[in-house]
Amino acid sequence: MAQAMKIAIVDDEQDMRQSISQWLALSGYDTETFASAEDALKVLGPEYPGIVISDIKMPGMDGIQLLKKLMGADSTLPVIMITGHGDVPMAVEAMRVGAFDFLEKPFNPDRMSELAKRASNARRLTLDNRALRQELSGGTQIMNKLIGASPVMERLREDILDLGQADGHVLIDGETGTGKTLVAHALHAVGSRAGKKFVLVSCAALEEEALSKRLFGPMMPEDAQLPAIEEARGGTLVLEDVEALSDTLQARLLSVMNEQGTPAETRIVAISNLQEAGKTSEDVLRPDLFYRLAALRITMPPLRQRGEDILTLFTRLSEQFAEEYGCEAPQVSAQEAAQLLQAPWPGNVRQLINIAERAVLQSRRGSGTIASLLMSDHEEMQPVMTTEGKPLKEYVEAFERMLIDNTMRRHKGSIASVMEELCLPRRTLNEKMAKYGLQRSDYL
Repeated sequence: MAQAMKIAIVDDEQDMRQSISQWLALSGYDTETFASAEDALKVLGPEYPGIVISDIKMPGMDGIQLLKKLMGADSTLPVIMITGHGDVPMAVEAMRVGAFDFLEKPFNPDRMSELAKRASNARRLTLDNRALRQELSGGTQIMNKLIGASPVMERLREDILDLGQADGHVLIDGETGTGKTLVAHALHAVGSRAGKKFVLVSCAALEEEALSKRLFGPMMPEDAQLPAIEEARGGTLVLEDVEALSDTLQARLLSVMNEQGTPAETRIVAISNLQEAGKTSEDVLRPDLFYRLAALRITMPPLRQRGEDILTLFTRLSEQFAEEYGCEAPQVSAQEAAQLLQAPWPGNVRQLINIAERAVLQSRRGSGTIASLLMSDHEEMQPVMTTEGKPLKEYVEAFERMLIDNTMRRHKGSIASVMEELCLPRRTLNEKMAKYGLQRSDYL
């Protein structure tokens, strides 16, 4: 479950600090307040897990000076500035320095909540991206994150290796929650640009003017951040939600791509996250841009097409969450394994992660079933109907493989312990492990 984003509120007026804090706390944010910029700087840094809302006019260090220091430390930190009524020059200066946006007193609380939500989403994306880059610094490591032995996952890994070595632009599309951003990282990590810059921009997180500036500039000499197309020079620029680009920005992106020639100076990896029924990236992108991007294309397989990978992923995820929460991972029955395999998974891997975490939490309480979680999931993801059935033999084999895999993990590869728990003779266990591609060395 996503942790609530922090919001640092900096204002020398106590009443203003408290009113903003109370309003945002009611919206589910974790707020902390500071009476001065100097106090705030003792806490705010490059890894701050949230955003900042600051007044501009304060005694001592004012909001603009604070903003400059924050941008110098982390130019991706969203800072929302509060200006006095009619104080346009101050607002313009704040935006030039790098403010995410500004609020003019007296401001509408709903407008503040809307800005806080946009800024928090952008911050979460930045921090997730940063953590992923640190964790997955090598191509081998990131490919190991693409778990699964299903034919569609084998083909996906092959496509990544092939396209990673190519140098053209790439379009990644597919259903929501299938791991498109992870694949963008993998394409960068396994290719010749692995040691170069990897820059990710969410096209849906910024309004058009701010997005245009972030992508193409112009940037002022005082700005700490280069335009993304320059920042990623020689490396990879990933455009999430590419369908959110306006016609004007699509034309400008195409112009930049045409100017670069072949091989491209900056590789563009576009991610399409279309939610509208019956719409594809080809429907919303101008044709010349679409065909430039889709010359190399990866369509992510939905989870429901990955067969036994569902059980493998559920097991790994529930083990990770069990370790995090300090409890035992829930044991999956044959009926529950069949339910996991049959569910349509409209939210894909992202939904599976959610279900696995909730299964661990309810197991810790000693109540609930996986079936109840599947039925009570978010309204837009309710897997009430199951997908087309499979032969009983496939369900039995999938459960059997999961059971042996889980038992081997629990006993850290001890064949004797697994034989005793599953009441299997050694020869039968060896035959089944060979049948399911399980190797003892993987569990030691």
